[in-house]
Amino acid sequence: MVLPRSLLPARTGARRVAGGLLAVVLAGLTGTAGLAASSGATGPLAAPALAGTAQAADEDVEPLRVTIDALTPGELPRSGPLEVSGSVTNVDDDTWTTINLYPFLGSTPLTTPAELSLARETDVLDFVGERVTDPGPYAVIDTLEPGESVGYSFTVARSRLEVDERGVYWFGVHALGQGVDGRDPNADGRARTFLPYVGAEDRSLPVSVVVPLRRRVLHDADGRVAGLESWAEALAPGGSLADLVAFGAGAEGRSLTWLVDPAVTDAAGRLAAGNPARSTTPTIDPRDPGAPDADDTSAPGSPDDTATGDPGDASPSTDDPTSGGSEGTDPAPGPTEQDTGTVPPRLEDPDELAGLDPQARALALSAADWLDALQDAVGSGSQVLALPYGDLDVAAAARFAPEVYRSARRRSGSELEGIELSTQPALASPLGFLPVEALDMVREDETILLTDRMLGGQRADDPLPAVASVLGRTVVLTSSGAVDGGPGPGPRLSSLGLRQRILSEAAVRLLDTGRRSPLVVTLPLGWAPDTDPAAFFDALATDWVDLDTVAEATADRRARPVEAAELTYPRGQLDAELGPADLTAVSELVEVGQNLQDLLTFNDRIASVVSAEAYPTASYLTRPIRAAALRSAQAAEEVIREQLGAVEVTAPPGVTLSSASGRLPATITNGLDESVTVRLDARSDQPMTLRVPDSIEIPAGGSTTVLLNATTEQQGVHNVTLVLTDVNDVPLGSIDVVPIRAAQVSGVIWLIMGSGAVLLFGAIAVRLVRRVRAARAEQHPHPDDQPEDQPADEPEDRA
Repeated sequence: MVLPRSLLPARTGARRVAGGLLAVVLAGLTGTAGLAASSGATGPLAAPALAGTAQAADEDVEPLRVTIDALTPGELPRSGPLEVSGSVTNVDDDTWTTINLYPFLGSTPLTTPAELSLARETDVLDFVGERVTDPGPYAVIDTLEPGESVGYSFTVARSRLEVDERGVYWFGVHALGQGVDGRDPNADGRARTFLPYVGAEDRSLPVSVVVPLRRRVLHDADGRVAGLESWAEALAPGGSLADLVAFGAGAEGRSLTWLVDPAVTDAAGRLAAGNPARSTTPTIDPRDPGAPDADDTSAPGSPDDTATGDPGDASPSTDDPTSGGSEGTDPAPGPTEQDTGTVPPRLEDPDELAGLDPQARALALSAADWLDALQDAVGSGSQVLALPYGDLDVAAAARFAPEVYRSARRRSGSELEGIELSTQPALASPLGFLPVEALDMVREDETILLTDRMLGGQRADDPLPAVASVLGRTVVLTSSGAVDGGPGPGPRLSSLGLRQRILSEAAVRLLDTGRRSPLVVTLPLGWAPDTDPAAFFDALATDWVDLDTVAEATADRRARPVEAAELTYPRGQLDAELGPADLTAVSELVEVGQNLQDLLTFNDRIASVVSAEAYPTASYLTRPIRAAALRSAQAAEEVIREQLGAVEVTAPPGVTLSSASGRLPATITNGLDESVTVRLDARSDQPMTLRVPDSIEIPAGGSTTVLLNATTEQQGVHNVTLVLTDVNDVPLGSIDVVPIRAAQVSGVIWLIMGSGAVLLFGAIAVRLVRRVRAARAEQHPHPDDQPEDQPADEPEDRA
């Protein structure tokens, strides 16, 4: 049972609020955006502590819980009624009866952002305004059982709200009922908010509302988007991403600024395509390899590839990814801003959709609907700011791997793929804190959003500007007070509480005639509207508020110079940053993706696909699950290295050269299902000239034998190492060593061998001559050679 106020400690509410605010501060300092990490590695982040702890801090201290769900208009009008509606819930264990509802209004206006921040911390039981009792109860609830909730609505005439001094006033509703202890004049439940009054005003204040589309994005080892259940919840109506898009659509053409992580829209695009695995299939027509891709507006290597001012990455780097790189260089591998077509087309054919399992089919349809809704919600007058791809932890990258930031920035490109929305580069952490190192590293054309808490928050004596200059970079200061929401009790970041705080912050700036600094508000991460979004923007559409984009609101504003030493970067933020290992894993995964692309003959998109998996593993939103994110990157790298290792080189166990030169055969085998192009790097441990083919193409699943020409003047055994590389001479992992025996002989030996040949041929000639003479001798023998017992030939008878 809720204790009667007479039994409550005098400052219970204050302690609860202070405890809640302390929890908010501590949650913010952790650098996790004040969010509770989900149990799964890929689950979405929970609602922000800025909302959650504030609600927890205002646990019911009164028996009746009162809410204000609608307040029209959102300002105190110069004439006309004020319409109020909401609900009353009995959180007591006893029945309450005859509950009378009255509006109340503060008597002293708040006139600075600092006063608004201080007022928000007011104890929920403190007196802040006189109850309006004339003409009597504005609404009555006869009976309210325990746990029962009943709605109310009433109208307050402007004449009953007797104020004429401009500023922001307390406004709310008191509920007075009869319980088991009877009735007393004290409120038994209350709801409070801020209500601005600007009176007659002929000028307006630029107000920019920034809608962040950020979400944790991780992939399985085969490249599929992971965490499908949480994605299905986020993209479906009522989900976190769907609600934010619906909120933006409620602006109905009014100018908004969208802060988007392109990895989120790319992941939705992959889901809309059925969430296929990473593919090495050709993206270049093998029949016409020189033809530009249909999705490409400029051929790789063209001057457009370096239009951003950053060097390109035609070849991967072997530099230490944690070394930080040198000024003006970017050795890290990564795609250029012209890389497109990495998200497969949506599945729209009924037969293709029918081939998916029920969960994948439902998710594909939901993701496609969400992408269409996003494109429709971004009006022609809106601005789309793109974060570094994957919402990279820029603070960590600035310390350990600036080249990873630069490649992630290029990977974001200038258009959201698949929905044809042009983007502009921007930088903003979930809580708005960035270290000085990050400011010194970022590109000059980036819109930098910082929380004004980095300059100590709003001060009564010296209100902060909307635009400041730090280290020569122009930064936009967003209002920390506005995103704190309204006062308790109740949800301080309800749609109405946030809306009224934004209006109030705008009003006090408008009334500060010496400054009139624009108001820029970035909605808290995880926030979602709890009422009709159109009502939110209708209330902001006053005569003295101009809803503009960040670019429009801050255009032509003189930036106040701020020394870097004036910036506050909390120790908790520093401790929460990702470490060198996390950035190294990103760099290595991007590099092996580039190696795989350089290996494949007809695929020029796989590197960009792999980079889309790499950068989100080092996101701000993976800080709470950094170990799981690191394992995700390492698992993907292992799979790709196995693919690189499927192409192998082998050589005979040994080769002997019978002369100063000869040929060395080597066989290259392609174990992949796609054609590859490789090179051989042959090196000898002793002086030897080795000539290898410039490049070798091996068909899918095939093999080929190449002959290397070897020349040496030094006899003996030469150990030749054959290293298989891609076309950029990056080793693929396959190595073979073959010993070559050089058996060549000296010139003296050749002379000896020549003399022996002469003697041999001379002996053969002598023997031939002798044989000829012997044969003739047999035909014509000499008389002296006849035997003595053989009679001489008788003379011919001449008769």
